[in-house]
Amino acid sequence: MGKNVQPMIVLSSYSLAAAFDARKRGHAQCEMSVDLGLKTIEIALDDDGLKFAGGERLRWPDAEIIRQDEIGCYALEAGEIRKIQTFSEVTNRHVSLVPTHSAPTMLIAGFPMHRIKNTNPMRDTQAKIKAIAPMSGRVLDTNMGLGYTAILAARTAQEVITIELDPAVVEMAEQNPWSRELFTNPCIRRIVGDSFDEVAEMETETFARIIHDPPTIQLAGDLYSAEFYRELYRVCQRGGRLFHYIGDPNSGHGAKYTPGVIRRLEAAGFTRVTRRPEAFGVSAIKS
Repeated sequence: MGKNVQPMIVLSSYSLAAAFDARKRGHAQCEMSVDLGLKTIEIALDDDGLKFAGGERLRWPDAEIIRQDEIGCYALEAGEIRKIQTFSEVTNRHVSLVPTHSAPTMLIAGFPMHRIKNTNPMRDTQAKIKAIAPMSGRVLDTNMGLGYTAILAARTAQEVITIELDPAVVEMAEQNPWSRELFTNPCIRRIVGDSFDEVAEMETETFARIIHDPPTIQLAGDLYSAEFYRELYRVCQRGGRLFHYIGDPNSGHGAKYTPGVIRRLEAAGFTRVTRRPEAFGVSAIKS
């Protein structure tokens, strides 16, 4: 794990709503979350700010900064706030953790890495898992991100191998309370590397389930290639299932690229390649 693993207190505008409401009502305490909504604790309020268990304090001016930033998550460390963001030397893009009413998502160059319109990151992940349920045996997750796919898969799978290209993304996951199991669950093994290269080195027919959730084809065209699909077919067990996230089938992007994805998966050997619009992708089987 990296240096900034799991700040003790992580806050967002959603987290602080309860504190500002309690202050307005003249209350000296309130229940609020310090881990982006996973659980709530009781904290004390006074004229200076918020006082958390263990003595950590948040001044009202800093709390106001967080409240006004609807797309920022902040770590509170030694009485100072720090926005959870970084710059990727791999992609030359800014990366940041972004709160939602559920699990946070991640912005890369301004684009969210999960579906958040009419859903949330956790429901988005659940839809992908459900598309090839039951999640059993060994599972390959080709694009780790914040690790939600690996975490949910590991609850029923024997082992999950998850691959992430960008150390900056790993850094965001390390500071995200919702990603904690990614680093603590012994059933999850993380690899930092390029999926195109890493999968090519894996043994044949070793995965019962594969979840392929790549960036857009403009950012990662090789992960949509016939060559990569042949490698996914090779490492998939007989009877194994694959889910490939593509994007909204009703959008220009999804409508444009889905037919080609289906053709290349079938050419690689996969059968029963089926559109899964509820999960914004397709499922397939290695017969």
